[in-house]
Amino acid sequence: MLLKRDYKFWFCTGSQDLYGDEVLAHVAEHSRIIVEELNRSGMLPYEVVWKPTLITNELIRKTFNEANADESCAGVITWMHTFSPAKSWILGLQEYRKPLMHLHTQFNEEIPYDTIDMDFMNENQAAHGDREYGHIVSRMKIERKVVVGYWKDPEVRARIASWMNTAVGVVESSHLRVMRVADNMRNVAVTEGDKVEAQIKFGWEIDTYPVNEIALSVDAVSASDVNALVDEYYEKYDILLEGRDPEEFKKHVAVQAQIELGFERFLKEKNYQAIVTHFGDLGSLKQLPGLAIQRLMEKGYGFGAEGDWKVAAMVRLMKIMTAGVKNPKGTSMLEDYTYNLVKGKEGILQAHMLEICPTISDGPISIKCQPLSMGDREDPARLVFTSKEGMGVAVSLIDLGNRFRLIINDVECKKNEKPMPKLPVATNFWTPMPNLQTGAEAWILAGGAHHTAFSYDLTAEQMGDWAAAMGIEAVYIDKDTKIRDFKRDLMLGDVFFGRM
Repeated sequence: MLLKRDYKFWFCTGSQDLYGDEVLAHVAEHSRIIVEELNRSGMLPYEVVWKPTLITNELIRKTFNEANADESCAGVITWMHTFSPAKSWILGLQEYRKPLMHLHTQFNEEIPYDTIDMDFMNENQAAHGDREYGHIVSRMKIERKVVVGYWKDPEVRARIASWMNTAVGVVESSHLRVMRVADNMRNVAVTEGDKVEAQIKFGWEIDTYPVNEIALSVDAVSASDVNALVDEYYEKYDILLEGRDPEEFKKHVAVQAQIELGFERFLKEKNYQAIVTHFGDLGSLKQLPGLAIQRLMEKGYGFGAEGDWKVAAMVRLMKIMTAGVKNPKGTSMLEDYTYNLVKGKEGILQAHMLEICPTISDGPISIKCQPLSMGDREDPARLVFTSKEGMGVAVSLIDLGNRFRLIINDVECKKNEKPMPKLPVATNFWTPMPNLQTGAEAWILAGGAHHTAFSYDLTAEQMGDWAAAMGIEAVYIDKDTKIRDFKRDLMLGDVFFGRM
């Protein structure tokens, strides 16, 4: 499944005609050089497109509306090279609908002490013009990302790259369609939510299909296609028979291959990018989708278990947001299962019944086929592995009844202390920041779910930027979290977001 679209970001430079044509020529030349060198740097995941200098209300408005209409444009980067009267930007900003960055930089890195005169000062006054522009954007209460620093600085370029990936997640949100196979797990609260409000707020279309309608697509898969995919499985993964008859084992694996092919064809035909299943409603499916779902996630589809459409959507968006990351370490749905409470070794074992994305794996990936007490079906085949070490971010999007909240937790993933030979599922073991006790307490106080969308490749800043662009509350649990301050932040969030 194609993850990375050919998105571009427009670079719009602001100025005015007070200083004459020569200055405007320099402004255009400087902005062209910045765009060319940003693109040549190899640090940006998407191309930057230079646009002519914006100096009038009409041109600014026209350019922003063209950006709105261009499906390949995922956002606009603005920079005021000289002074640019901010009232000229009002109508364009009012009508603009995509992610916005304010790059606060200047063409020269150092003040030219020996030659600086008033002509230079007038021409190179981003310190002046960007404040004028920043004022009107703040007054209009328009969400944007502000990046400050010299445009050649690798840290500045890294921040631009990071925002680009977030901006793509914002744009893709309006195209996201989630397919629900059956309904939510009975009597479970946190996986439920207002699907109409989610479409209003995020742009998500969330539709339900009877499980047997999708099962018909599974049944229609040919034996030759199934056999070819099973051969691919056997070439790619280790096969752990564990005493089972090889032919009987292979038949169970073939069921998952048929589900993968049938589900993927249905998703493509109906134009869905994320899927949820529920073990309590499997209809005529022979197994709970396990290996099949893991493979679909690896291809870029979002997934949520037990009807959890919010997690499915977030996993899909986070995979999209990492499409421009070089050498990504992986993104998956995960679930808090059980704790290790030994002093100095505290952490949470993350897993699920079956459905963990192999992109987060470290080392060999094996196929196992073992009984599953839930679902009342054949023993499902699944991919089993342990996950990478390193820092990551886990998020939970929850519906508080009158609004959504995104909970963002920095986590440190570690190797399991000992093997778990009797646990037939993929696992990840992490310690939430700042530690298990504070992290878990803050998560519970915020109302976080037991399912999470997790990524090694995104940051809390990026997820917070996504939430800000969506106009929802974001709460952070990180190395600096203190419960007293966290409670106050939750109360302030209730006051501010509760009235919106």
